[in-house]
Amino acid sequence: MNQEIIHLDEITRFFKVGTETVRALRGVTMSIKRNEFVALMGPSGSGKSTLMNLLGCLDTPSGGSYWLNGKDVSKLQDNELAEIRNKEIGFVFQTFNLLPRLTALENVALPMIYAGFAKPQRNERAMQVLEDVKLTDRVKHKPNELSGGQRQRVAIARAMVNNPSIILADEPTGNLDSKTSIEIMGLIEEIHKAGNTIILVTHEEDIARHAHRIVRLSDGLIASDELNTNIRTMKYYQKS
Repeated sequence: MNQEIIHLDEITRFFKVGTETVRALRGVTMSIKRNEFVALMGPSGSGKSTLMNLLGCLDTPSGGSYWLNGKDVSKLQDNELAEIRNKEIGFVFQTFNLLPRLTALENVALPMIYAGFAKPQRNERAMQVLEDVKLTDRVKHKPNELSGGQRQRVAIARAMVNNPSIILADEPTGNLDSKTSIEIMGLIEEIHKAGNTIILVTHEEDIARHAHRIVRLSDGLIASDELNTNIRTMKYYQKS
């Protein structure tokens, strides 16, 4: 079995801004193995957000190739990318991105609707992942009835519901206080230990230190790619 779940080969991404061309990525080559926990870091303008969008199949590169789980996704059409996103990638965002009128259970089950599962299967699987994130007592609550930490746990459960190849977490603690950040990072560590591949996008050194590998970008290139010898482990609190 090929241990690489992601392989980027000379990825470039250029944007036209008026008459100027912005070179957001200028030839990025890297691989990520199954069950790795990788942090992507870089200042504003480094190409970090552009790379995240490409990894999440939210955008396509100007040049180079992107192989995800053995498939070249770099030249797919929008509808094909949408299918890949739903099947292969679980997203966790800083702003949670939950639908306010849906309950926690309904929010978590949503990706399974697009995947074509029947309602009984959706509800059973959604309950299972809500149990995994210790939130079975909040399944009927809507987002405005939940704390920030609980909302992020719902978002993490939604990311896991389709058993994706990778979890892509974009600043997952950015809107949370320190105590709740401890909870969420502890939960992400548990998900990684269960065998999931995690890509964490952050600008916070403390958060990046949870990852086993830290990739730093600068001016559209990889400035460093190193194993983390100072892994920080946080206690996972079950209550928020």
